[in-house]
Amino acid sequence: MKLSARNNLKGKVVSIDKGQIVAKVKIDVGGQFITSLVSNEAVDDLALKIGDNVQAIIKSSEVIIGK
Repeated sequence: MKLSARNNLKGKVVSIDKGQIVAKVKIDVGGQFITSLVSNEAVDDLALKIGDNVQAIIKSSEVIIGK
């Protein structure tokens, strides 16, 4: 599969917290953590579980930081 996104980080799922509609999936990427909000349906379709090797594919036009 070819993607237009250029930020493709390999990592491991360390936690999955399902809510009523969306799940918070935390991925360890070399000691740094990325958290993604995805639908519960996506978690089920991908059969995601803790310990799975995954890719965090990031496509964004801007990053906003506040302090």
